[in-house]
Amino acid sequence: MRAQDSATADLPIAASTGHRAGGVRRAGTVQAALGVVAFSLTFPATAWGLEGFGPWSLVGVRSVLAAVIAGGCLLALRVPLPARTHWAGLAVVAAGVVLGFPLLTTLALQTSTTAHAAVVVGLLPLTTAVFSALRVGARPSRTFWVAALAGAAAVIAFTVQQSGGALTVADAYLFGALLVCAAGYTEGGRLARIMPGWQVIGWALVLCLPLTVPGALVALSHEPIRLTVHGVAGLLWVAAGSQFLGLVVWYRGMAAIGIPKASQLQLAQPLLTLVSSVLLLGEHLTPAAPLTAAAVLICIAVTQRARG
Repeated sequence: MRAQDSATADLPIAASTGHRAGGVRRAGTVQAALGVVAFSLTFPATAWGLEGFGPWSLVGVRSVLAAVIAGGCLLALRVPLPARTHWAGLAVVAAGVVLGFPLLTTLALQTSTTAHAAVVVGLLPLTTAVFSALRVGARPSRTFWVAALAGAAAVIAFTVQQSGGALTVADAYLFGALLVCAAGYTEGGRLARIMPGWQVIGWALVLCLPLTVPGALVALSHEPIRLTVHGVAGLLWVAAGSQFLGLVVWYRGMAAIGIPKASQLQLAQPLLTLVSSVLLLGEHLTPAAPLTAAAVLICIAVTQRARG
């Protein structure tokens, strides 16, 4: 009887633990989704920013402004320096998310439409899942990989069709951006299990200041500047929204639900960006763009249900 009573007493505890775990997963999914929404506005905001700034100036100034916001938060809360063992990982985040992805996508958007770029970047979930499997030992199920590969195949077919059968320089920039961003997302997601997500991106931004401050000053002295409402609004969003706040909730979400699962939520990003490119930029979409975005969006339901 005592053993039975003990087992019965443990049932509410197990149920409570499972309820808390479910709550953490739901909160993580919401946070990762908010990050995707923030990222979906990045390309339209970058296109706005390019109306007033050159590509190198835009990337340099956005990184400096984001670092000022992050550094102010770190100082105000008196956050201690990360352990020395974490600096290499933070350097990967800095190289991929703070420098590489913004620069390469900004260069691509000089000749590519935001709609085209958004669909190409739909490959980011797959590349992130691959980096995650290699870096942190994640082992998603076969169903997960089939769905992710199906979404990737749709994006590749769209890119080739839109480019007339040959990749353009802008496509090369975008595919390079996918690789460096996937590495940064993976390393950031791993570090977010050790320290708060906002500190991960915060320290990565601060780490880049020795490069971004002189880089911004040189770029501003060589590229023309034309302050417009769109240009300033675009700059402020990519600095505060995309570069800092969006990554804060994104890394928190990845830490809660896992890198592969969170990365697949980004399959919704191309469709969201297509909507914002029409509303904010007045772009005219070819039928292939929304169809491709819808095809990869369907993969979300499959990958989110597949067990990792």
